[in-house]
Amino acid sequence: MKEAMFYEKLEENAVRCHLCPHHCKINESKGGICGVRENRGGVLYSLVYGKVVARGIDPIEKKPFFHFHPGSEAHSIATVGCNFRCKNCQNFHISRMPKEGEKQIVGEDASPEEIVAAAKQYGCRTIAYTYTEPTIFFDFAYDTARLAHKEGIYNVFVSNGYITEEAIYTLAPYLDAINVDLKGSEDLYRKICGGHLQPVLDTIKLYKSLGVWVEVTTLVIPTLNDSEEDFRWIAEFVKSVGVDIPWHISQFYPAYKLLDIPPTPVTTLRKAREIGLDVGLRYVYEGNVPGEGGENTYCYQCGELLIRRYGFQILENKIRDSRCPSCGAKIDGMLGFTNKRS
Repeated sequence: MKEAMFYEKLEENAVRCHLCPHHCKINESKGGICGVRENRGGVLYSLVYGKVVARGIDPIEKKPFFHFHPGSEAHSIATVGCNFRCKNCQNFHISRMPKEGEKQIVGEDASPEEIVAAAKQYGCRTIAYTYTEPTIFFDFAYDTARLAHKEGIYNVFVSNGYITEEAIYTLAPYLDAINVDLKGSEDLYRKICGGHLQPVLDTIKLYKSLGVWVEVTTLVIPTLNDSEEDFRWIAEFVKSVGVDIPWHISQFYPAYKLLDIPPTPVTTLRKAREIGLDVGLRYVYEGNVPGEGGENTYCYQCGELLIRRYGFQILENKIRDSRCPSCGAKIDGMLGFTNKRS
């Protein structure tokens, strides 16, 4: 165990956690909503520091990041736990492990040094904190990210965006990119996720203002967030933060507690993409539907096909020096192919 960051001590050995917007008050011998921070003797501890439950080498496009060193690979890691309880979670067997069933904290022991060494050994340009919500293993991710930064390895979060300003300001100097899930309305957040919308919007804006590369993903769940009104307000919000932010619109598949809802029709994704482009976003992508054409990157100025993809594989990349070869428009993102940060 390791003493956790971002908490205050209260009376009678209670503590209040300030890592995420839940701001859990945690009494002696109890844990927070995430299930992986526990009060022992008036001290808040992380139960998952160095406890890696999942790791692998993934294409960066799988996260998904389409404008962050396309074609490169990421060393991906996760611990158990999450500060949401999404009814459609595809990784519920590890995200919900501390809160359901046997309520276990499991994982393979690993140090920040070992994670960074593994990334270097396998030629991964990036370490991705992903699979579950990286905010809940912030202490471990932060120590790993600082070390990776010194070694010239990039750091990316794949996150629900439910994190406090204090934690964002602490992490931002070492975080190169983040993909934030923007799920839908306040009603959806309350009923499906166990959280609130506004903190997620604030997170996207703050990371962008701090110079972290931001991409946004919306999983389109039929009947819950698939109306034209849903698509338009999300697209307009993303544009208000930056027209250069890529918006990934992903197909839903039945999972966990939402097994009675069918997969998202491709026509719905196509409509969402059309709305995003109509609103003025430069880059809008359809996810989880390989071969449909919505995965490609086009020049926002002349329409030239720049990156042709199939699933997570890049078939062709015409971008040179971050510019469109046809009209010279600068294509947004971190599109270089160097092995180290410049």
